[in-house]
Amino acid sequence: MTHAHSVLANPPRRRALGLLWNAACRILVLSLGISPLTSSLPAQAGDASPMLLSQMIGQKGEHLASLDSDGTAQALFTATVGPALGLHDAAAAVGAKRLSSKLVKELGLAELSQSISELMAALAVWQFADSISHDETQSAASSSLHATKQDWIKSRSKVTSLSDLLRLVQTDQRTGPSQATALPKNMDLLLAANRTALEASHKATAAWWDIYGWKERIRQAKGRARLCGTWQWIIHNHQIHGEQKATIIFPPPGQVSAQGATPTEIIILGDAIYLRWEHNGQLQEDSLLFIKDDAKLEGSFVNNTGGWGPITAKRTAPCQP
Repeated sequence: MTHAHSVLANPPRRRALGLLWNAACRILVLSLGISPLTSSLPAQAGDASPMLLSQMIGQKGEHLASLDSDGTAQALFTATVGPALGLHDAAAAVGAKRLSSKLVKELGLAELSQSISELMAALAVWQFADSISHDETQSAASSSLHATKQDWIKSRSKVTSLSDLLRLVQTDQRTGPSQATALPKNMDLLLAANRTALEASHKATAAWWDIYGWKERIRQAKGRARLCGTWQWIIHNHQIHGEQKATIIFPPPGQVSAQGATPTEIIILGDAIYLRWEHNGQLQEDSLLFIKDDAKLEGSFVNNTGGWGPITAKRTAPCQP
């Protein structure tokens, strides 16, 4: 069966422009020696955007500086940081009490909690590095991290340049400033702080997008679970007045089907299903609906060769892990 999908529809995809613009702005201000706090772009209250991350460094700096565990990180995210970043649903989910183990698994709360810890740790590293850049005395004596916080922040943030910054901070604390060495030593420290802040901002942005996409991942996983199984597919092509039959197997979420004909894209919203197929330059899109308690599918297709017509399908075997 040739299941090619048409180009008539262009389903929405996540835009990375905000991320790229934020990174570009960050690189520019660092190269000019300007603090990222003075360069944060204005954002309307309630907007969901990774560009709000830099504002958290100024607004929640004292709280970020005190984070030393997943528990404190998630408590701060749930109470203030998550909603302020437009991640209300994620904050509500991890803050919910007395959820059943089944629901916790279905919502992927373990993975979500890990992403939140990574976000908060990256923000804590960002705040730490930024505090060194803002130290008017150019001394890191007041910017040390205790051992417990160092262990947590290193493991969760995955900011590779942090180790070098901590080494320079410790050296600064041991030797203290002198007229002969203060300028080059402190310059190394400030450059390391800027590198660490930049890397932490990238890590925080990536974690923000991961949390932001959590609901959609859960929605698609549930839809894929409903679609999983073996189906008898019947297509009537009005262009050639012909009928085509095929057996299509949809694997469980996260697995790849061994059969040749598989969609290149699947989007499921409630009972509605969008499938896009691509094969040897042919493109086809199917618009379908679950009916009869998910035992059947009905809908239509259109392709880039002018073909169009109805589709019906019935489930012939359940999902096979």
